[in-house]
Amino acid sequence: MQTFPGKMGPVLLCALLLGLSRAAPSGDEVAYLPGLPKQPSFRHFSGYLCVGPAKRLHYWFVEAQNNPQSSPLVLWLNGGPGCSSMEGFLKEHGPFLIQPDGVTLKYNDYAWNKIANLLYLESPAGVGFSYSDDKKYATNDTEVAHNNYLALKEFLRLFPEYSKNELFLTGESYGGIYIPTLAEWVMQDPSLNLKGIAVGNGLSSYEINDNSLVYFAYYHGLLGTQLWKDLQAFCCSQGKCNFHDSSNLNCTLKMGEMIQIVEESGLNIYNLYAPCAGGAPGNLRFEGDYLITHDLGNSFIRMPLRFSWRQNLFRMPVVRKKVRMDPPCTNSTDLSTYLNSPEVRKALHISPDAPEWQVCSFDVNHNYKRLYTQMNDQYLKLLGAMKYRILVYNGDVDMACNFLGDEWFVDSLCQKVQVARRPWLYTEGGENQIGGFVKEFTNIAFLTIKGAGHMVPMDQPLAAFTMFSRFIKNEPF
Repeated sequence: MQTFPGKMGPVLLCALLLGLSRAAPSGDEVAYLPGLPKQPSFRHFSGYLCVGPAKRLHYWFVEAQNNPQSSPLVLWLNGGPGCSSMEGFLKEHGPFLIQPDGVTLKYNDYAWNKIANLLYLESPAGVGFSYSDDKKYATNDTEVAHNNYLALKEFLRLFPEYSKNELFLTGESYGGIYIPTLAEWVMQDPSLNLKGIAVGNGLSSYEINDNSLVYFAYYHGLLGTQLWKDLQAFCCSQGKCNFHDSSNLNCTLKMGEMIQIVEESGLNIYNLYAPCAGGAPGNLRFEGDYLITHDLGNSFIRMPLRFSWRQNLFRMPVVRKKVRMDPPCTNSTDLSTYLNSPEVRKALHISPDAPEWQVCSFDVNHNYKRLYTQMNDQYLKLLGAMKYRILVYNGDVDMACNFLGDEWFVDSLCQKVQVARRPWLYTEGGENQIGGFVKEFTNIAFLTIKGAGHMVPMDQPLAAFTMFSRFIKNEPF
C-alpha cells in the first residue's frame, strides 16, 4: 500500500487510536481557543470518535472545573433530528457562551461543567462537523442509538480514566428519542456506570404532544373562542379529543387553522413570550438563492396535514439546490460565524473533510427515518430496573414540545407518586424564588422551569443549573 508522509487512511488512523489509547488523547486537547479573554484553567478536548469504518462523529469534551476525576460524566445531545450539540455547548450550558459578534466568547457563570464532565456529541454523521466518508447521511432512530452507544464506548477507550465515573445521558428536543433509545444500549453494558437520564423539552409521544398543544394554545390565548368550539365539535367525542390523526375532514381543516397560528404566524414556537428573530416570517421567503424553509428543525409536532405540505416543499427544485435549516424565529449567525472561522476549526482539530458548520443539517433531517412514535417502552425498561433516576423537565412557555404533553406522558407511565406536585425553589440575589413545579414518582420526576422555552438553560440559566445540580447530586428538588 502506498503511503504519503504525514497522511494515513482514516480507518487505519481509527485502529491506531483504538489500539494505542491509554489516557486522554493529547492530540485532541484544545491548547488555545480563539475568542476567550483568558484561556480556561480546566482542560478541554475536541476531535473525532470513529464509529464503524466510515463515520466520524465530532465531540467536544470539557472536564469538570473541580475534581474531574471523581465528578460524573454527562453526555449531551441536541435534537433535530439533524441539529448540532454545539448549540447546547455555546448557547446553553457550556463553559463558554458565544457573543452576538460571532467572534467573542465569555465565561458562563452557570456552566454545567462546574460540577460535571460534559461530553457534547454532534450526532448523527452529517450534523455539524461530523461526517461520513461516503457522504451518505440517510439514517434512522435505531441506527443512531447504536452509533451513539459506539461513540460513547469509543470516547471511554480514548479517555479510560472516566470509565468508572457515574454516567448520565442527557439531551433536549428530539433528544427525547435519542436519549431513551441510547439508554437501552447502555443499560445492557455492565462496564458502563449508568446512573440516570435527563430529557429537556423532549419529544416523548407524538400523539400526546399534538393533543396537548391544542390545549396549551387555547389557554395561552392563541385560539379564539369560535376556533376552540369548532375543534371541540369536530375533533372530540364522548369526552375524548383526537387532534393528532382524526379522520374527520372538518377536524383536519380546523387543525390547519390552529397550526397556522401556532407555527406559521410569526410566534416564536420555542418561547411564546420571546421575540421572533428576523420578524414574523411568511411561509416562504428567499435570501439570494437560499430558500428559508422555516422547518421546525428541532421541533417535531408532525401531523398528517403538515407532514404532507412539508414533503411537497422539500421536493421543490430550489430546495434541493440549497437550503438553510435555521429553525424559525432563531438566528444562528453568531454560531456559524465562529465555528466556521479557520482559526476555530484549526483549534478544534476539525477535519478538512468536515462540511461547513450549520446549526441543523437539511440532508440529515430530510433523509431521517423516524421509527418510534412514543417512548413508553424505553422508559418502562429503565424504571423496571429500579436503579436509574430519570428527570423529564420542560420550560413552560415552549410550544415545540410543550410541558403539558410531557407531564401527561410521565403520568401515563403509571408510577407511584412519592411527592405530590408542588413548587420548587432556587436562590437568586439572596432570595428564594419559585423555579417552577415538580412532581416526583419512584425513580422519575417531572419538573417545569417557569418562564423558560425550548432551550431551558439559555432562558433561565440559574434555575436550570440548580435543577441540574440537584439531579446529578441526587438532592431533593
